[in-house]
Amino acid sequence: MGHDMVRKNGSKLLAANVHDILRQKILTLEFKPGTRLIEDEISETLGVGRTPVREALLRLQGEGFVAREKGWVVDEIDPADAPMLFESRIAIEGYATRLAAKRRPYTLIATLRGLAEKMSNFSGLSRAELNALDREFHRLIVEASGNAFFIEMHERTQYNYWNLRLPILFTREQVEASNAQHLGIIDAIEAQDDQLAEELARAHIATTMTIVQDALSGF
Repeated sequence: MGHDMVRKNGSKLLAANVHDILRQKILTLEFKPGTRLIEDEISETLGVGRTPVREALLRLQGEGFVAREKGWVVDEIDPADAPMLFESRIAIEGYATRLAAKRRPYTLIATLRGLAEKMSNFSGLSRAELNALDREFHRLIVEASGNAFFIEMHERTQYNYWNLRLPILFTREQVEASNAQHLGIIDAIEAQDDQLAEELARAHIATTMTIVQDALSGF
């Protein structure tokens, strides 16, 4: 293998690593929407050249995480995009849940039931804690599908949804209904009823979409 090929592959590897690091910082809100990303600062912090940083930022731009506005900035999310985000979740999670029911990984059911139990005690949880449990519940199901593309796409819809900064508080009744839907999904996965699992997952997300849309209509 020639030196040019080694350098080329090395550059791609560095860019992929930088992309993964920056993407994770955005997903975890270490870099909040509106944060400016300076190429030189990233290069110095990560100890890499500007080329892999630029390649990583261009990839993040293509994925919708950053935009160019007189420099790089973590993209702001428009609440008007909420319907599209939920439609994406319905499509991705619905089929991912069907696949999870077919595969039914050994430890999945117990883990999901543990999360559902924690969410059932929501009166002692903050909104952020409840949201985190809900995110983990859905992430695990998508991960159990075994489809890496679903996992990546789902992560992006979750990022966008929780960063909409929507002024929405779910009522006690709505949270209880959501928890009941979670239990139904778990039961369907455990029974390996893939059709029912998909139907319940789609209905669950559609219910949340309706709540969000109704809340947005009042603003």
